[in-house]
Formats: sequence, C-alpha cells, structure tokens
Amino acid sequence: MDCLFWKSFTHYFLHFGFPIFIALIFYRKNWKKTYLILLATMLVDLDHLFANPIFDPSRNSIGFHILHSYYAIAIYCALLFFKGNVRIIAIGLLFHMITDFQDFTLWCH
Repeated sequence: MDCLFWKSFTHYFLHFGFPIFIALIFYRKNWKKTYLILLATMLVDLDHLFANPIFDPSRNSIGFHILHSYYAIAIYCALLFFKGNVRIIAIGLLFHMITDFQDFTLWCH
C-alpha cells in the first residue's frame, strides 16, 4: 500500500479511534462522555474555513490556522492545569495538534 493510504489511515485513526483508548484508560467511569468531548474538540478545524484553499495537503496546519497557532497551543497547555471537562478539552485539543503535526512532518506530501 502506498504512503498516502497509511498517512490517511493514521490521521483518521488518531482523530477518531485513539481517543477511545484515552477515554478508557484515563476516564474509565465516564469514558463515553469523555470520548464525545474528545471528538468535539475536532471542531477546532473550523478555522480551516478561513483559509484559501480550505484544504491544502502541502500546508502544515500548525502555525498557519488561528486555532492551530503556537499561541493557541500555549493556551491549550495552560488549560491542562484545570480540572474536569476543561482538562479533557485541553487533552483533546493538544492531541489534535500532535496528530496534525505528525501528519505533515512524518509523512509524504
């Protein structure tokens, strides 16, 4: 199989599949709620709608889109110090940034 298949598979698995493991390992009691919150953090991609073109496979989201900026990432890191749902949101946002970073940095374009 080619690089683009594995890149896409990995990207979508990290966005949709891996959060289940995060929820089950760290929030077993409320894993369903946690999983839904982690999925909801993908709304951070709405900032792509302000770019032209909306999707460019040769563009790194990190540092380009406003909600993927280094300032935003610093805020997401600060949110880790809160408890409850805010921390879950921070985990989801940071994991999203890691997923987008590896998608651009480690794979073919």
